[in-house]
Amino acid sequence: MELGNIWNPTYGPGLEAPGGSAPGLVTAAHGFLRLVQPNPLPIDLIKFGQSQSEFSHEDIHELLLYELGFLICAAIGVLFIILVPLVGCCFCCCRC
Repeated sequence: MELGNIWNPTYGPGLEAPGGSAPGLVTAAHGFLRLVQPNPLPIDLIKFGQSQSEFSHEDIHELLLYELGFLICAAIGVLFIILVPLVGCCFCCCRC
């Protein structure tokens, strides 16, 4: 496998679904990823020689906007981790 030029990479059209025994699962996973992350990566914000203190507030805002779908999924996951046991405990302890 050849790495190519690491400092100036070239990006292709994207990942293609591999042929396998579960094409429905692969299609569902790619559909979910396209739903959660529809925006392309802001490559102009990533500079390899730059320290983290040199990022401006606009750069951080744009990166957070890029990751918004994953942040929402993480928030929903944490909400379910907290609410499902709490509701289960209420149903078990407060049976009417």
